Amino acid sequence: MEKKTQEGAPEGAEKGKRRRRYSAAEKLRLVTESEAPGSSVSLVARKYGISPSQLIRWRHLKEAGGVSWLQAGEAVVPESEVQALKAQVRELQRLLGKKTQEAEVLRDAVELARENLLPPAALSKLGDIL
Repeated sequence: MEKKTQEGAPEGAEKGKRRRRYSAAEKLRLVTESEAPGSSVSLVARKYGISPSQLIRWRHLKEAGGVSWLQAGEAVVPESEVQALKAQVRELQRLLGKKTQEAEVLRDAVELARENLLPPAALSKLGDIL
């Protein structure tokens, strides 16, 4: 068992020691190692001197967000939210296409009206629309 100092820190831990930062590649390597057959989160955490809870958190983030969990400072977005936003984008693109087509038709109608090629009834309808 590990000896503890009076403050509760593991023996050998220095006061004021900076927090260790792990690169994306290191995180991925540690998570992959913990998922290997015959290995465990506890073994890998102990081997590299990190908290098992930190390694479990990295595992959950990996499962929840694919590779995006590796980017520092980025939130993990649930897949259901991504799908909902994609559906919303598709609907907005469809509506934009419809409105663009309507604008083109009106532009053509105005051009024909200016050339006096539209009958008077069509001009009155066009005036109501515009």
